[in-house]
Parts: sequence; structure tokens; C-alpha cells
Amino acid sequence: MENPRPEKVTTVAEIAAKFRDADAAILTEYRGMTVAQMASVRRQLRAAGGQWTVYKNTLARLAAVETGAGELSSQLVGPTAIAFIKGDVAAAAKVLREASKTNPALILKGGVMGDKILSAKDVEVLADLPSRETLLAMFAGLLVALPRNFAYGLKALIDQKESEATPAS
Repeated sequence: MENPRPEKVTTVAEIAAKFRDADAAILTEYRGMTVAQMASVRRQLRAAGGQWTVYKNTLARLAAVETGAGELSSQLVGPTAIAFIKGDVAAAAKVLREASKTNPALILKGGVMGDKILSAKDVEVLADLPSRETLLAMFAGLLVALPRNFAYGLKALIDQKESEATPAS
């Protein structure tokens, strides 16, 4: 952008800051959606820790390049809304996937998570993951099970050694 207007420079900086601050950003196409449908998706996504925003693709491309996600440029074509997600990326991906099922005009395009560029298929895989709370509960169960199973195994080994040590009558 040669001699860009100050408001464009400000917008690029704002988008770049959102890319940096977000745990992930998912790009969607919204062509054909009504304002009410878009507002519904925004509300659902906000509840899942996301913010769904429409920017000019040119400005979003510049911000993506500025943040090291220049590979997103190929996805920033056509009417694109970006979901900036803080927190549970899987939950936000689920919201977008479910919204795309009920509204075929919403198309998952891909995105970025950390320094990894995501395809539409990657976003689908994220949506299939259990929620953060479920994963934490599974992990906590695993942490409890490890020492318990170790104790059971140790007890069985002690019992076996004791039965080997006592002579049979």
C-alpha cells in the first residue's frame, strides 16, 4: 500500500493485533447470509470465546503478512469473516461448524492457530475434539488412575512375593 490513508494503517494494525492476541483465527465465507443469521452466529461465537468480524480482504492480507501468517492470503478471497478466538478453539470451531450445517451460506475456509495455517479440513477436525473441560476431566482421571493402578500393581507383586516366600503345607 503506497501512501495509505491513516485509517487504513490503523485498521491493519488493529487486525494484526487481533491475530497476535488470538489463540486461533478461523476464516469463513458468509455470502448470502442475512444480517439476523450473522448476528446469531456472532452471539453463539461470543459465548464460546470468539469474535466474528468482517474486514476488507486487502487489509486482512496485509495484517496476516505483518504477523507472519501470509499464507492466509489464499483464503482471504470473496466475502470473508474472521473469527478471532481466545480460549477453547475447539468449542468455537464447533459453533462455526454447527452454524454452517444449519446455514449452507456459511462456509469454513480455514485459518491459523499459533504458527500453523489451517485448512477447512483442519477446522473440521478441531470441531470434532472434545471440549476443553472434557479433556481436562479426562486428564485429571488419568492422573488419579496412574498412582492407583501403580498401588494395585505393587500390592499384587507384594502378595505374589509373600505367597512364594511362605512354604506350602
